[in-house]
Amino acid sequence: MPTAGSAGPNGRQQEAQPILRQRSEETQPYGTLTRVPIGLDDDVRLASVEALNQILANTMVLRDLYKKHHWQVSGPTFIALHELFDKHFEQQVELVDDLAERVQILGGISVAMPHDVAERSTLERPPSGREEVPVQISRMLEAHEQILVQARQQARAAADRGDDGTNDLLVSQVVRTNEMQAWFLSQHLVDTPLVRAK
Repeated sequence: MPTAGSAGPNGRQQEAQPILRQRSEETQPYGTLTRVPIGLDDDVRLASVEALNQILANTMVLRDLYKKHHWQVSGPTFIALHELFDKHFEQQVELVDDLAERVQILGGISVAMPHDVAERSTLERPPSGREEVPVQISRMLEAHEQILVQARQQARAAADRGDDGTNDLLVSQVVRTNEMQAWFLSQHLVDTPLVRAK
């Protein structure tokens, strides 16, 4: 009986066999643009791609920070924060996809691999181990604020360049999602009495 990948009884190669270990040159290097007929000049698209990739890298780090703290949170607020962190993680996953797809729509290449993300992110790197809950929340709030500052600046710049799609993504999705998440998180750092009023 012939093995997969060998010639069958009729002398033909078995077609169900995957062709493995394929490599080639990149079809589009990072930092370059393809021609996309969306009515935006190359310099406009390139500026938006660079800005979006920076926000994307930071969003990917924040996404992973949420999952890290979802796994590592502890203490009396465990269940509430465990569930909140996972909900916010899922929302950040959606933002990552939307940002990366906008880069591709503009003809660019979105940052994707962890080592490339780590090189480009401007967020403070957390330790590998577990931190106290207030520190976990503070880290994420600082990340949200940094992304919000970048997103607002780049939304205005995109509008000035006439890139309404990038402006809309940054304002309606990145800014609004991060503002809402920052609000939810920040309320966990308010020092209010739990049992007896002051």
